[in-house]
Amino acid sequence: MAFLDTIGHDRARRFTALVGLGLIAAAAFLTAPAGAQENAVVRHPAEKFPIATAVEVPPGYTTLYLSGMGADVADKNAKPMTLAAYGDTETQVRSALGKIKAQLAALHATPGDIVNMHVFMVADPKTGKMDFPGLMKAYKEMFGTTAQPDLPTRSAFQVAALANPGWLVEIEVIAVRK
Repeated sequence: MAFLDTIGHDRARRFTALVGLGLIAAAAFLTAPAGAQENAVVRHPAEKFPIATAVEVPPGYTTLYLSGMGADVADKNAKPMTLAAYGDTETQVRSALGKIKAQLAALHATPGDIVNMHVFMVADPKTGKMDFPGLMKAYKEMFGTTAQPDLPTRSAFQVAALANPGWLVEIEVIAVRK
């Protein structure tokens, strides 16, 4: 009764109601499905194109920045540091993405954890322009599939040159993991 005398009956009723609401909210939170409590990465897919227009990463994720990766040698009999040694754009993109996948695995992540990708491409000497269709063919083997539907944001740039004169492509990514 001392409590009621100190704050009054009306305030005591409001206090009890607020405590009751707090207990109800806590019970609802604790009994929610496991996935409802987790903050997940949210991807906003582009219409009719296999990239995300935006990706939201909530607090609590570790960010992984991978350096640019080019292709491994595809033809060991070809002259080193030449296009013949590394192959066409599609072959190089597939190789670079394979290297990225391996690096992510070493960091306990997967291609589905990639949230941002920059693709640097030089003009194919045969056509005089970057081979965007070759990029897309290899890219779509890893992203936007039934097995791996998570799409990163992505930009593709034509650049004057890459560090290795045999490379047509260099790819850098940012990934996140919980």
